Amino acid sequence: MTLTAQDRARRIKIVLFDVDGVLTDGTIWIYPMPVAMPDGSIGTRMVEAKGYSAHDGAGMTLARLGGMKVGVITKRISETVALRARDLKLEFVYQGQAFKMKAVREIAEKEGATLEEIAYVGDDVIDLPVMREVGFAVAVANARAQVKAEAHYVTPHFGGEGAGRDAIEFILEAKGLLENCIEASIDEGNPMPASMDNGKGGDLK
Repeated sequence: MTLTAQDRARRIKIVLFDVDGVLTDGTIWIYPMPVAMPDGSIGTRMVEAKGYSAHDGAGMTLARLGGMKVGVITKRISETVALRARDLKLEFVYQGQAFKMKAVREIAEKEGATLEEIAYVGDDVIDLPVMREVGFAVAVANARAQVKAEAHYVTPHFGGEGAGRDAIEFILEAKGLLENCIEASIDEGNPMPASMDNGKGGDLK
């Protein structure tokens, strides 16, 4: 029996995202910053910056309210990813992953989940090994053609412009939970939404 995208989405318990090009638009800004050297001189170090969509952050709140766990798996290592993950209180944060299935298998084992219960959102060919194995493979609207061709669902929005939110809402809609999760997210009596994405930004402490 051929499963529809909705059939696949209904089984999902864990949603995992690539970062660059998925939770961001793929642009990586490198800024020179002055730094004091041991000899008293002023040197320079490079600082990386990325931009994230607030819509995706709100979507991760909805995912939690729908009983799912959320994480990121990225090849690059960046302080900005650690900061954003902390603000969103992500359950899974894997950086420096050239072969992402290793992280996916580790997450599945830790959570007692099957690969069919995991969704992955990607944009480039490095994401294909994971997308070929998980239960629900999502490509963002600006993904490479090879990635879109193997996805079960392609988001209407580009990476960094709400694509992550699209994926989460599709899953929740398939489960019949979307409207209830939206109402819960705006309920002032619900402590979870207020505790997530609190936006402390650059303070790692």
